[in-house]
Amino acid sequence: MEGDRRPACRDEGRVIRASMPARIFGIAAGLFGGFGTALAAAASHGADPRGIAIAAAMLLVHAPTLLALAALRELAPRVLGLAGAALAGGVAIFAADLAARHYLGTRLFPGAAPLGGSLAIAGWAGIVLGFLVARRP
Repeated sequence: MEGDRRPACRDEGRVIRASMPARIFGIAAGLFGGFGTALAAAASHGADPRGIAIAAAMLLVHAPTLLALAALRELAPRVLGLAGAALAGGVAIFAADLAARHYLGTRLFPGAAPLGGSLAIAGWAGIVLGFLVARRP
């Protein structure tokens, strides 16, 4: 398609385009990896690094998961798309709340960590469901 600016790659002569959810998951994975690495570095220099170390671990653990979902989303597009959104949103809220507590001395908003954690758990459950209902070859 002429004028189409979406990222593409070639696979045996075919042009493969990334869907919008796949691109969002890839961008989130990159942000999680970058911020997770920065928080891990900060945790190694602080007096009480527990909160930001946990935030770093959450971000770094979930970044590759989002990359995998970006690649495999088409197996069950709706379920894995919702699962990825819940996972990305939940981890972002959870990590941001821990970082806010460390750097600002206050919560992101009341109940942010439990909400983020619950969304992340729901995302993982959605991944299980997505692969249970995935299209078969």
